[in-house]
Amino acid sequence: MKKSPLQIVKDRFGEKAKLVEELRKFTNEDLWVNRLNAEKGLELVSNAKLLRLFDTFSTVKEKFGNRAKLIDAILEIEKRTKDEGYRARLDRFPVPRLFDMFRSASRRQARATKAEPKKAEEKAPAKKTAKAAAPKAAKAAKAPKAPKAPKA
Repeated sequence: MKKSPLQIVKDRFGEKAKLVEELRKFTNEDLWVNRLNAEKGLELVSNAKLLRLFDTFSTVKEKFGNRAKLIDAILEIEKRTKDEGYRARLDRFPVPRLFDMFRSASRRQARATKAEPKKAEEKAPAKKTAKAAAPKAAKAAKAPKAPKAPKA
C-alpha cells in the first residue's frame, strides 16, 4: 500500500516543520531562485510538493553543487555552451525545472547514441552491386501498360 505524503514526512523528518527547516538550508545557497510569497512561506506548501523539492534539491546539490554547474551541464549536453542568450534564459529558471531539463536532455542523448550504431548497421547491407541493380533497371525501362477501357 502506498503511503500518503503526510506519512512519508512523518517517517523521514518527524514533522512538517523539520522538513521546512531542511529545505531552508537550500534557500540560502546558490540553488534557490527567490520566488517565494513572503506572506505564505514554505509552511503553507503541501507535503507532497515539499518532499519533491527536498528530493530535487538534495540530488542537485549532491550531483552538481549549485545552479551554475547544473546550467553548464545542460548546455554541454545540448551542445550550446557558447550560446549566452540561452544561458541567460536558463538562469531565470528554478532548480526543479532545470533538473527536469537536464534529465530529459540526458535521456535524449542516450537514445541518440544508442540509435547511431543501429543506423550504421542498417546502411551497410543496403549497398547493392551492379548485377543486382540491373534487373530493376530493365523492369523500369519496359513500356508502361495501356490504360484499361472503362466498363459501360
